[in-house]
Amino acid sequence: MVEPDDVRRMAAAIEGALDVSDELRLGFEVAGAGKGFAWSFNERVHPKKPRVPRRDILAVRCPIERKEFLIEAAPDRFFDDDHYRGYPAVLVRLDVVEAEELAGLLADAARIVAAMKPRKSRKRG
Repeated sequence: MVEPDDVRRMAAAIEGALDVSDELRLGFEVAGAGKGFAWSFNERVHPKKPRVPRRDILAVRCPIERKEFLIEAAPDRFFDDDHYRGYPAVLVRLDVVEAEELAGLLADAARIVAAMKPRKSRKRG
């Protein structure tokens, strides 16, 4: 079982990681990339109502192929939903994932984001 504070410690150990979490959600970015590598899952509890953050489920960026492999190999720990289908992030149940496994996923996710081109800022005018 991994608690939100454990996730924050794991992310803090990753070079260049920024913790952008708040009271409701976990969120982690790579400095200078402008993109997240892990964040709390926002669940659609009621149709046509805002999504609700779940601190017990973390979305972690990864290649689609790895996502599919993880879900097939361990559906008790990893899953997908309609909102994330086709998106390069896997949903992780923190109450059943092993700490070492999650730490590796987070480190890989941060490397993926660090390798991406930074977002261009929009010019206003």
